[in-house]
Amino acid sequence: MAVQTVAGNATTAPVDLGPAAALSCRECGERFELGPLFACASCFGPLEVAYDLPTGSPEELRKRIEAGPDNIWRYAPLLPVPSGVAEKPNINPGFTKLVKADNLARELGVTGGLYVKDDSGNPTHSFKDRVVAIAVEAARAFGFTTLSCSSTGNLAGAVGAAAARAGLRSCVFIPHDLEQGKVVMAAVYGGELVGIEGNYDDVNRFCSELIGDPLGEGWGFVNVNLRPYYGEGSKTLAYEICEQLGWRLPDQIVIPIASGSQLTKIDKGLQELIKLGLVEDKPYKIFGAQAEGCSPVSAAFKAGHDVVRPQKPNTIAKSLAIGNPADGPYVLDIARRTGGAVEDVTDEQVVDAIKLLARTEGIFGETAGGVTLGVTKKLIEAGVIDPTLTTVVVNTGDGLKTLDAVSATSQATATIKPSLDAFRAAGLGTA
Repeated sequence: MAVQTVAGNATTAPVDLGPAAALSCRECGERFELGPLFACASCFGPLEVAYDLPTGSPEELRKRIEAGPDNIWRYAPLLPVPSGVAEKPNINPGFTKLVKADNLARELGVTGGLYVKDDSGNPTHSFKDRVVAIAVEAARAFGFTTLSCSSTGNLAGAVGAAAARAGLRSCVFIPHDLEQGKVVMAAVYGGELVGIEGNYDDVNRFCSELIGDPLGEGWGFVNVNLRPYYGEGSKTLAYEICEQLGWRLPDQIVIPIASGSQLTKIDKGLQELIKLGLVEDKPYKIFGAQAEGCSPVSAAFKAGHDVVRPQKPNTIAKSLAIGNPADGPYVLDIARRTGGAVEDVTDEQVVDAIKLLARTEGIFGETAGGVTLGVTKKLIEAGVIDPTLTTVVVNTGDGLKTLDAVSATSQATATIKPSLDAFRAAGLGTA
């Protein structure tokens, strides 16, 4: 239990965030007490949560996890959340389906086992529910009364829902031109929803300014001053995938890139499972997926660069449209360390992949899922992804949020009069 000053509130309070021990700088390693901090005071590097992880028998820890609830709180011993978190009012995301995609595997020529981790089954139909659930617990611990974020859409809805459930005020900020489905889903929870003229990077800069203003006092921005805790929610994807594979590491995993945080935290989760002895240590490869219209990490990977040059986004995959991804350099490190890659696909390939997943497995993924599967297909055809190995593709959200992407090519087959003769004349029902 640490004693921490809550920024903006000028008060001190005991903080219970379970096994979380400190914040550690990714760059210089300096450690800080738990608090609403996101940048190192010495080198300005990003901070992440450091833990006192459980000790003892891996078998006992596996049993403890398996006996837990069917949501992310089964992994509470590995997360920065207080004891008794499962009993608090929250939206309880996680433990979504890992679908064995045999039909899709045949289409792509994969023989080693192909799986889709389908996070569209979360409460607001995207993986963002995971990260927000962790951020809410940090916000409570630090005494924040308003939950906020900068968002490309899915996060806005997740924050609105989680704040409503937790009894907190919410005020979220989005680019002005988001898909209407995501705007409605973010607004329906009753919090304030503010459109900012510009792209996501403009929204994020505005939120950074608001944190330093008296207007932002008492506000927890899940992806800014609460970012170290928020990011830990993505680790639960790694935990679930391995548990659902029978406590095995996948050989290959393909992950979409927006800020890059999800990919880096999935890798962190896999490394933690290895360290705890919950899975056998063996090589695995991580692949990152971007849309061609916003592909700064892919461009850096292909050019052999260690830094990511920002781009102005122009893609239908708006949930991935972050032109200056904060975790881009770390994504490059992980892709290279594991023997993976970062690739991109055109908007046309995104749409084709959305329809391919729907046609083969009955999963309607949003544009980010189309990016991930499109890159998977492209890398298999290029011989980069090995079709004889176990491969997991991450679908992060529901296609109902991005209907515009496929509406032009997904219409009624025919419109006929209500008669059998008309049905026959249209040549229907005979395929």
